[in-house]
Amino acid sequence: MIAKHKGEIPVVVLILPFLAGIAGALSFLDTRIVFFLTSLILLTALFVILNLAYTPLRIYKVRWLGGLLIYPIIFLLGWFVTLNHHELNKSKHFSKIKAKQLVAVITSEPRVKDDMVRFTADIRQSVANHQAKQTSGTLLVTIKDNLAKNLFYGETLLIPAKYTTVDPPFNPGEFNYKAYLAGKHIHYQAFFYPGQYHVIAAGKGNPIITHALRIRQNLVEKFKQNMQDTAAIAVASTLILGYKAELSNDILQAYSKTGTIHILSVSGGHVAIIYLLLSWALNFLNTSKRGKVLKAILIILLIWGYALLTGFSPAVCRAAVMISLVISGKTYSRYISTLNLLAASAFALLLYDPFLLIDVGFQLSYLAVAGLVVFQPIVYQWVSFKNKIADKIWLACSVSIAAQVITFPLSAYYFHQFPVYFLVSNLLIAIPVFVIMYSGLLLLLLPQTPYLSKALGYLLENTILLMNKMLGFIEHSPYASVGKIWLTRLEYLLLYAITIMVFYFLYDKKKWLLTSTLVCLFILSCSISFKKYRADQTSAITFLNLRKHTGIVFKNGNSGVVLTDLPETDKNFEYSVQPGLDSSRITSYKVYPLNAYINVPFLHKQNNVVQFQNKKILLLNNEVAYQSIPRQVHIDYMLLSGNTRADTSILKDKTIIIDAGNSDKYIKEFINLHKNILYKYEVLKRNKSICIASNWHN
Repeated sequence: MIAKHKGEIPVVVLILPFLAGIAGALSFLDTRIVFFLTSLILLTALFVILNLAYTPLRIYKVRWLGGLLIYPIIFLLGWFVTLNHHELNKSKHFSKIKAKQLVAVITSEPRVKDDMVRFTADIRQSVANHQAKQTSGTLLVTIKDNLAKNLFYGETLLIPAKYTTVDPPFNPGEFNYKAYLAGKHIHYQAFFYPGQYHVIAAGKGNPIITHALRIRQNLVEKFKQNMQDTAAIAVASTLILGYKAELSNDILQAYSKTGTIHILSVSGGHVAIIYLLLSWALNFLNTSKRGKVLKAILIILLIWGYALLTGFSPAVCRAAVMISLVISGKTYSRYISTLNLLAASAFALLLYDPFLLIDVGFQLSYLAVAGLVVFQPIVYQWVSFKNKIADKIWLACSVSIAAQVITFPLSAYYFHQFPVYFLVSNLLIAIPVFVIMYSGLLLLLLPQTPYLSKALGYLLENTILLMNKMLGFIEHSPYASVGKIWLTRLEYLLLYAITIMVFYFLYDKKKWLLTSTLVCLFILSCSISFKKYRADQTSAITFLNLRKHTGIVFKNGNSGVVLTDLPETDKNFEYSVQPGLDSSRITSYKVYPLNAYINVPFLHKQNNVVQFQNKKILLLNNEVAYQSIPRQVHIDYMLLSGNTRADTSILKDKTIIIDAGNSDKYIKEFINLHKNILYKYEVLKRNKSICIASNWHN
């Protein structure tokens, strides 16, 4: 459904300046909140005065004046609420108060991985000199202790006031974990060992959430009681209850590469399935107006009850808010725009927490629903079938196509891949997902009985295993996904512009739409082509910050050599090295250990000396490494690692790279000892990787 006039979708029109205000504030979080609050109050007061004086001052003759004021008011409102929600703007934030100890209340369900326990905590008090001060702020806490596995939401801990800022991405293409946590109001993290923390109280969290999480734990245990396969239990817990703690990376990869990752996020689709079931079950109430109202109330209460079972996860709450507004609107009005309801729910959630705007799940969920509302009817009209079964299949296809088209630019921008067989995957899992949802919910809602519960568990388990096998087959099929898609912000915005204008042209054949689409397509092609040409013509040396490990990437056009002590299968390689190779368009590369002999057309390595085109690098990782090197050999760069002592004579006239694996004490002593003779030096520890790029081969 596309509104022909903006009057049909006023909330959509009005939310745009609100989104712009939030986006502006997110880019300039250091701006003064007083200016925006004062401007907002003054403009709002002026707007009220003009409305009160509408007739006496004949304001109706200049109707545009109201519109002129309402847009900046909403823009300023978005900017103000964002600055007001920014934790670091709070005067009582724990980072601004000196303390020896902190009183922290666990605000998330602790997640156990190996011997680590991680959770977020609300810092309520800062303690210094036996005096406590009220504080605010969220801290990400990681504890390496088996006893910490017994911690639960709402427990109060006394912890040392030892925390650090969250590290930014150090290497090219690396996931920006700092920005991700900042969107969740987390700017500091702490790491503790046994004996460094003490539980001093319990039950300090929200009692509703506490109860919800305990119910969810009991329901997960019920899955384990009636199912055998651990992978099936993990998928059931994630798909039905939003409990992702036991989900393996292999399962996540299979669902991601087949374009079905959305079913593992309990959100709009799952709530819609429950809504369909409830709507069908309560259909007998449609006979009267009061019955319809009662039906709406019951459905909304039961949907929020399901949200309670999932632990009030953000995705479910978003979906519950959206569908509650839709149900209310449809119940009390003959016609109401779904886009207006969608915009209203987004406005309500962003007013509560404007930082949701930078949450990927928030963006994708609202885009997917908007795509279904706007694009799905257009796609559905492309083909018509007289056969009812064929028509239903095409209806499901149109839903999948619309959702995938509208979310593709954003998902490609964030996740750098596109599932080729998404249509087949989504069709194949449609029936299994319904079976899983309904059998799983039935298993959880009914009391434990010897035969019925086991039968439902058997059905649930085998349906999940069948679905996993189907998705595994698609995942390993030829050309199952297109990977290594790295878009700039301009490119993904151009993709959205092209997508919207193409669908608009299909709806309303206007020449300017076709012309604009071709112009955007030309700009996009030029951007991608220029990026590829530049990457193919560039040579570079990148000294990576791999913390306790060493890594250097030598790029020669689209070919490369990675010199590192990390195996290619290591998760740190996948997290810190692989994204850089993909983003810099190195399509052909080989990984070598630090002690390897290498002889390729653009690089030669013997012992600890690397010759890359016309540059020489010395890898100084032991004290005798440079003793066999003739002093007349010119060295351009020297990488120091392993806390190695270096002879003063060899340090002169060279660029020294101090690896991140060296200790803080070693780095400090090395700089103090040699600062008078060092020509140039760079420290990788807690700093971004160092890229030395040039077109040496041209």
